[in-house]
Amino acid sequence: MKMLMFDFRDSEKEYFETHELPDFEIEFIKEPLNEMSGLTEKQLEETDILSVFITSNITENIIKKFKNLRIITTRSTGYNHIDLKYCTQNNIAVFNVGRYGESSVAQFTFMLILALLRKLIPSYLDVQKGLISHPLYEGRNLENLSIGIIGCGSIGSSVAKIANSFGMKVYICSPVKNNDIAKFGEYCEFKELIKNSDVVTLHLPYTKDSYHIIDEKILKEMKKGALLINTARGELVDIIALYNNLISGHLGGAALDTVECENIAVNDIPIDTNPENSKCLTKALALQKLLGMTNVIVTPHIAYNTKDSIEKLLDVTFNNIRDYSKGLHSNQLR
Repeated sequence: MKMLMFDFRDSEKEYFETHELPDFEIEFIKEPLNEMSGLTEKQLEETDILSVFITSNITENIIKKFKNLRIITTRSTGYNHIDLKYCTQNNIAVFNVGRYGESSVAQFTFMLILALLRKLIPSYLDVQKGLISHPLYEGRNLENLSIGIIGCGSIGSSVAKIANSFGMKVYICSPVKNNDIAKFGEYCEFKELIKNSDVVTLHLPYTKDSYHIIDEKILKEMKKGALLINTARGELVDIIALYNNLISGHLGGAALDTVECENIAVNDIPIDTNPENSKCLTKALALQKLLGMTNVIVTPHIAYNTKDSIEKLLDVTFNNIRDYSKGLHSNQLR
């Protein structure tokens, strides 16, 4: 089967160096797939499988260009970047990876929480400059703080367990209650969690209903000095509202592993007329301002990025395809 693998990252190379995949003829492409991708007629004619990450935008127009496409597989849990309705109508199988980064993302989340609470970044930068001021680095103990976990699937559950082990008061807001996790925290309504949590951390997928679930109104209702952590999807947080609440001093800090308009925001702000870029410029500018604040940490979507998680992600990706060829439907979205 001929596969085009877009969004190919250096961290994935080792897997293909140590695993034999005789059933697949793979072409690796580092860039995401979008309307501007220049593909050859041969690629459009012969490709059976597309493998992408969330930075690709798989629209109906893109899918129509491929003449013999059978499978789209995203190397992620989220799949809103794929036109699932069109795939269903045209008998194209779509797969995601349901679970692969629960440990890595949960551990990364707590690294961010501790880095903010203990002023790790500003103290490190001050040491480099020889400008040390110990009063500026005063932090807090976790056991005296509460954490609100929004979304309690596999990752949120892992966060709840870690928080409980630190002695934190744990609030959980999730549409589905897990009795095994209930012993680590207290299930509550969204507004109650927002008002009572010293740390709010997001672990839910991005859908039309969760877009900007953290907006200006919700940020105002958070405790003064609270921290916001987002290792889920950038679209969950209104980045402009976040900036306003940080600059006003209402929030104590934020750590973002994902941001809105991720492809643009982490690079130089483009000057062009592409509509997709234009609507992101204000958000990209807000991010540039956030990067200059000492109580903000921004990382380039790497919470999942451990050798262990990547190997599991790729194992599941190829097993999904093999199962499908045998008439099975592991992790099939349609």
